[in-house]
Amino acid sequence: MIALSLAEIAEVVGGQTHDIPDPSVQVTGPVVRDSREVEPGSLFVAFVGEHVDGHDFANAVVEAGAVALLASRPVGVPAIVVDDVQSALGALARHVVRRLGATLVALTGSAGKTSTKDLIAQVLARKAPTVFTPGSFNNEIGLPLTALSATAETRFLVLEMGARGIGHIRYLTDLTPPQIGLVLNVGTAHIGEFGGREQIAQAKGELVEALPSVEDGGVAVLNADDPLVRAMASRTKAKVILFGESGEADVRAENVRLTDSGQPAFSLHTPSGCSEVTMRLYGEHHVSNALAAAAVAHELGMSADEIATALSEAGSLSRWRMEVTERSDGVTIVNDAYNANPESMRAALRALAAMGKGRRTWAVLGKMAELGDEALAEHDAVGRLAVRLNVGKLVAVGGREASWLQLGAYNEGSWGEESVHVSDAQAAVDLLRSELRPGDVVLVKASRSVGLESVAQALVEAAGTEGEVAVR
Repeated sequence: MIALSLAEIAEVVGGQTHDIPDPSVQVTGPVVRDSREVEPGSLFVAFVGEHVDGHDFANAVVEAGAVALLASRPVGVPAIVVDDVQSALGALARHVVRRLGATLVALTGSAGKTSTKDLIAQVLARKAPTVFTPGSFNNEIGLPLTALSATAETRFLVLEMGARGIGHIRYLTDLTPPQIGLVLNVGTAHIGEFGGREQIAQAKGELVEALPSVEDGGVAVLNADDPLVRAMASRTKAKVILFGESGEADVRAENVRLTDSGQPAFSLHTPSGCSEVTMRLYGEHHVSNALAAAAVAHELGMSADEIATALSEAGSLSRWRMEVTERSDGVTIVNDAYNANPESMRAALRALAAMGKGRRTWAVLGKMAELGDEALAEHDAVGRLAVRLNVGKLVAVGGREASWLQLGAYNEGSWGEESVHVSDAQAAVDLLRSELRPGDVVLVKASRSVGLESVAQALVEAAGTEGEVAVR
C-alpha cells in the first residue's frame, strides 16, 4: 500500500486510535486479513468470522511486525477501532485508489472472469507496473484488499468484480471507481440466486453505468457476440468498444482454429493493425477472453503486435483452471475443478474433445451449484453434450446432480460402461486408478463446493511422480 500514517487512516475510516503511542507511524507493508501474511509495516484487518475471530491474533500479528490492527474493539495493542471493519476497509481502499493515479480496469461476467483478468494483467504488465486480483478475490473484502496492494509505482490496477445479486457491483464500483469497464458475458452462473438471465444482465450492467463519460475518459468494453452484453451500450455514458468474432467488433478474431494439442490460434484484428496469436492456454473459449484483453490493451495504447506477442506467451496464473499436467506414463490430467457453471462446463468439454483427438478421453464431472429450477435441465444437457462430443468415459461424481449428468448421457445414447455414477471423490479416484492407461486425457470439473481438485491431485500423484505442470 502507499504509505499512510495511522492518524490519516483513522481519519479516513472514521475510527478511534487505541494503544497507539505515535499516530504518525506509517503503514508501509501490505494490508492483510490472514495473520500468516503479516510483514513488517503491515496493517492487520481483524474480521470476526463464523469460526475464527481475527482479534484473537492481535498479539501475534504485532510481534510479526504489524504496526496496528483495524478492529471492532480494543485489543491491548495498537489498533484503529471502528464500528464496521468491512465498511472501514472499503473506505480505506476508496481513499487509496483516489490518490494512486493508476488506471483502474474492472471486469465482470458469468464465466471466464478470472482467466480474462489473468490475461489482461499479463498483457498490461508489459507496458507498465500492474496490480491485479489474485485468484477470485472479487468480493467486498477481496477487492479492497487487492486495491490496497497497489503502490505508488502502480500504473494499471485490474480488478475482477463478482456479483450474487442486484446492487453488488454498484457497491464494488463505489469502492474502486473504474475508468475502463469490461463485461464478458451473461450466462447462467448463480441463476438460482438472480432469478433469470435478464436479472443477471441487470446486475452485470451496473459496471458500465458506473463508468465516467466519454469526455472524462470512461471506456466500456462489451462482447459483441452476446446480445445481452451488447445491449449494455445504452446504459453507459462512456465510449463503447466491442470485441468478439462479429464483423462489427472493433477488436475481433478471424480464422479461429485449434492446434493439434487443443490450443487456440487466430488472427487478431484491431483498429491499429493485425497480428497472429497462438495461445498456450487450452480451449476455444479462451479466444473470447483473449479478445477482451486485447480490446483493453488496445485502448491503453498497445499495438496489435505487442498484444499478440503477450497473448501468445501468457499462461494461467490461477490454480485449478484448465491446469494441465502431463504424467510420466503419458496420461494427461486437466484440472478445471475450481468452479463450474453450464457455460464453463460446455467450454471445458469442447476443450477435452479437442485435446483428446486420437486418444481416450474421460470427463470426471460433478455438481454445478446455484442453478435453481434450471439445475435438472442443465445437468442433463451437459451429460448429453459429453456424448455428442464423443467423450470416451463419463464419471459423474456425487449425489442427485451427478445422477442427472449420467441420465443425460444415458438418454443421449451412452450405455454400458461409457458412463458411470460414483458416490464421491474417493470412489472416482479408485475407479480411475484401476482403469486409466497411457495416453488417456482426463478432465476434472465441478463447482468448488464439490472439491474435485482432490481427484486431479490424486491422479497426478498416482503415477509415482508429482508430474510436470504444462500450463498454470
